[in-house]
Amino acid sequence: MSDGAAAVTEAIVAARGHAICAYVTGGYPDQDAFPGVLSSVAGAADLVEIGIPFTDPMADGLTIQQASHQALAGGATLEGLITMLEGVEWAVPHVFMGYYNPFIAYGLDRLVERMSDVGTAGLIVPDLPHEESDELFALLDARGMALVQLVAPTTPPGRAALLAEASRGFVYAVTAKGTTGKATTFDEEALAYLDRVKAVSTLPVLAGFGVRERSQVIELAGHVDGVVVGSALIDVIGRGDDPAAFLRGLRPMEVVS
Repeated sequence: MSDGAAAVTEAIVAARGHAICAYVTGGYPDQDAFPGVLSSVAGAADLVEIGIPFTDPMADGLTIQQASHQALAGGATLEGLITMLEGVEWAVPHVFMGYYNPFIAYGLDRLVERMSDVGTAGLIVPDLPHEESDELFALLDARGMALVQLVAPTTPPGRAALLAEASRGFVYAVTAKGTTGKATTFDEEALAYLDRVKAVSTLPVLAGFGVRERSQVIELAGHVDGVVVGSALIDVIGRGDDPAAFLRGLRPMEVVS
């Protein structure tokens, strides 16, 4: 049995504080182009997060909402995305990010089995409370796969510690209130919050929501172990630009060299 959760942790640690987790919407910009996008992104990131398109992505801002709707209109499905991943040789670990409704409809046992078949390392489910995650956690944990927990600036310290302990792979530290895609300024309060999350976690911590530029990656280094880049990357893909070049451009020059 492969230990996907450990592979995720190891990939982040190996990046020495500058890990890049690249979020892509499955099936975007269309089903024909997506495999090439995925290959490009996997060649430049330390971890890939594949978003499962959903009609009501409540944690996501306009950019990812539109990408999700475009992917669905183009025929993207959970089963189709998993089937597309069959036989893909991954240079870096990948996880799925999705909402609980499609996973329940698909069947949790079947989902975890199929994820295992294609080497998916784990899941991020932003609308699944920790207290209601026992069934999914047990299925994933039995196969060595991660169920990544999210914390937010509004999460009380005690609960943040609980979620950090319960997480597998890494801890996802949401950097701002609201949805993805908004420009984020990491002031002293935001950095102090990230420091608190890092202090209670034995796993790597990745900061997500609003990361768009190299200067932000540099600013966050030392407070977290890396970043999740989503909306900005979706914008790049939507314009037809090179996603790998964009991701490489986020890394500090001393890391690139």
